Amino acid sequence: MKNQEHHIIATLKKHKFKLSAFLIVFLFWLFCLPSNLFDVPTATVAESREGYMLGARIAEDGQWRFPQLDSVPYRFEQSILHFEDEYFYNHPGFNPVSMSKAIWGNLTTDKRRGGSTLTQQVIRLARKNKQRNYLEKGIEVVQATRLEAGYSKQEILNFYASYAPFGGNVVGLETASWRYFGIPSNELSWGQASALAVLPNAPSLIFPGKNEVVLKRKRDRLLLKLFQKEIIDQTTYELALLEKLPGKPFPLPEIAQHLTEKVRSEHRGKRIKTTIDFSLQQKINRITKEHHYMLSQNEIHNLSVLIMDVETREVLAYVGNAPTSVANANYVDIIDKPRSTGSILKPFLYASLLDAGEILPNTIVADIPTVINGYSPENFDQEFNGAVPASEALSRSLNIPAVRMLREYGLQRFYNTLSTLNQKSIDKPADYYGLSLILGGAESSLWDITSAYAGMASTLNFFNQSSSEYRSNEYVSPVYVSEEKENDFGKIQANPQLFDAGAIYKTFTAMQKVNRPQGEENWDFFSHSQPIAWKTGTSFGFKDAWAVGVTPKYVIGIWAGNADGEGRPGLTGLQAAAPILFDVLDVLPKSEWFATPYDELIETEICSKTGHLAGVFCDQIALEFIPKNGSRTETCPYHQQVFLDASEAYRVNASCYPLAEMKQQSWFSLPPVLEYYYAQKHPEYTPLPPFKFDCIQEGEKTLDFIFPKKNETILLSKNFDETTNEVIFKLAHRTPETTVYWYLDNTFIGSTQSFHELALAPKPGNYIVTATDQNGNTIKQKVEISMASH
Repeated sequence: MKNQEHHIIATLKKHKFKLSAFLIVFLFWLFCLPSNLFDVPTATVAESREGYMLGARIAEDGQWRFPQLDSVPYRFEQSILHFEDEYFYNHPGFNPVSMSKAIWGNLTTDKRRGGSTLTQQVIRLARKNKQRNYLEKGIEVVQATRLEAGYSKQEILNFYASYAPFGGNVVGLETASWRYFGIPSNELSWGQASALAVLPNAPSLIFPGKNEVVLKRKRDRLLLKLFQKEIIDQTTYELALLEKLPGKPFPLPEIAQHLTEKVRSEHRGKRIKTTIDFSLQQKINRITKEHHYMLSQNEIHNLSVLIMDVETREVLAYVGNAPTSVANANYVDIIDKPRSTGSILKPFLYASLLDAGEILPNTIVADIPTVINGYSPENFDQEFNGAVPASEALSRSLNIPAVRMLREYGLQRFYNTLSTLNQKSIDKPADYYGLSLILGGAESSLWDITSAYAGMASTLNFFNQSSSEYRSNEYVSPVYVSEEKENDFGKIQANPQLFDAGAIYKTFTAMQKVNRPQGEENWDFFSHSQPIAWKTGTSFGFKDAWAVGVTPKYVIGIWAGNADGEGRPGLTGLQAAAPILFDVLDVLPKSEWFATPYDELIETEICSKTGHLAGVFCDQIALEFIPKNGSRTETCPYHQQVFLDASEAYRVNASCYPLAEMKQQSWFSLPPVLEYYYAQKHPEYTPLPPFKFDCIQEGEKTLDFIFPKKNETILLSKNFDETTNEVIFKLAHRTPETTVYWYLDNTFIGSTQSFHELALAPKPGNYIVTATDQNGNTIKQKVEISMASH
């Protein structure tokens, strides 16, 4: 053993210089390739979930170079191998026979030949060296063998197909296939594949649209070879010869322009498979184009459409803006831009109140002139309903009830709800927005609004599909990249993250029963469509029109307006956005209505007229399912027991009428101000009869101020002739024909009967307004009067 060891050591010493040289050469060979063979920018490509191209953006170096292929289509593979390197799968990176022929030809003739294999050409492309000499050829051979040792034949072929030049700024097979034939490379015919296979051989000489004779001759020669090698049959060969050569480059698809831009900004230089449904996207594009044409007649130039899958929160269709001119800012993606919300937040407030057990679905709420800290909201029709069911106030999008309900619920409390709903653009303190928050005083994006409605629908669906359970993270951001990790909806828990299923179901039910203003009869046909919960919104100044619709499977978000904020008459959610919503709904797969979440509802007796829990004096009672927390609400306060005289024309009591002759009756009666407006809309409403003359009225409020309201400041304005406009004091009386006497401080200023309105032009100052009726009922109100500034 020792002799053998000594012999090995002696041999190593004798040949140490040869071994060192070999080791150096080996190390040079081993590390002669960069770790990243092609360090070049690539184009951004967006694909649909099915793999169809939605759009692409050019690489940063101005080249149309798509990201590297995963595989090379069979037809192109056979074409390029039989044109460039027939022995590709047999050589170690170079072909000695081809190289010998090339060298001999170069020495004996004036015609230059390369004899490079595809592997060598990949090295040449990676080195970006255009010199063609024997030193470069030697380097190519060395690096080609190293490439063969480190990569599979298929990977090398992918390199070539991805980075070979195809004329002009077109690089790579996939790019060339789209630019020259308008199709993906896996759909290339034999004639098309053969034409592309000969292009990299001399891309500067053979440019599509030029030198067609040379290009055709090379292609036809390749097709003949494929036929002779029995790669294609005779019929295929003859048909391929008749195919057109590539000509003027095709424009790349623009199926989802703004989503492609979103992909470019967030995934630059990558091929991204999105969640977009290709067929649906095309249908939405058509609908958008049609509606944009109609809206543009009214100089409404921009609109956006977003469709999501409720279960996965995947984006199925994305139109960031209408296909209009650049002058009208069509390049702006509106979907993620904050816009005034109008009334689109109202369902969140309604659901909040139901979930908290502070109203029932049809509880009547006040709709009367309202001033809160100087803020005076108005309904869209500038009318008052007196009292209206909360569900109807939502479906009709009445502003005054919404503001009053927000005040009752609490501004900060609702602001916190919006934060949980992931409304990222509503980021200033709650007091900054004030009560106008519910009417469009804040801004949010179509992305966040649509996502919030999807979260509500998903909460309801999961509760119904599970064992009456919830998830802790329902209000997640939408996803548009299919390879991204699925949304984390959190852990299973007994309580909802925000609204319980009962509150959501009743909110969606109210949104389904849309009660439109008079004159909107053309909306009747929508009742024949599939069931949907929907809401519109219009911002102040007619600048933003919204419509959001929810089904158990899909949520649809629509915005229409002008990107520069210009308002237009008719730019309302109902007129501009809702028609798009229902056209979109018609192309979506049909779905049923939401399942009823009985485990979050209780059946109880409800007063049919007021929507409150039935009280002992309610005369019309119905059994209804309400959210569980609704059992905390008060019983109906608007039905009372009254005692009438024998004629039933007057109310009486023990102070003026025999008990035995009194008639007892249940009566629906509203407070004076609510009654004043309610009675105008409801002819069937019967006010309480007056008390008999000699009866004592026990603490009943029979009159109330309509204007001014408590702590209200009245601003005096002037006409053009500098005279001061009068102030109209106004009150409601339960018995209008009663005479009312008015006083400003202690000075009598007049009396009214039937219509209790009194015009006065007081000087600025602080006053006490007093009104007393003929029966001695009195009300007083402090009021500050000041001159309006110009």
